[in-house]
Amino acid sequence: MSGPPLDPDVADVAPNEPALTAYDERHVVTYIRLLQAEGEGADWREVARVVLHMDPERELDRARRAYQSHLARAKWVTEQGRLLHGAGSK
Repeated sequence: MSGPPLDPDVADVAPNEPALTAYDERHVVTYIRLLQAEGEGADWREVARVVLHMDPERELDRARRAYQSHLARAKWVTEQGRLLHGAGSK
């Protein structure tokens, strides 16, 4: 049994579906890293570079959009999607 990839490449924009997706399951580690970085007050540009593999110096808008959409999805996954809180449990 294998888990999600530890450092997968990301799409320019995270999913915005009302249910968990295969993309969400593949990127659970990415979501955790984003939430931890936000909790530690990390600069979003550094997070985009390290976690999302995007260079905000060269592609500011793309990196910002990817960071914002993935962070929002990470929050949704933990708060409503329940991927990180034992899916299916009440």
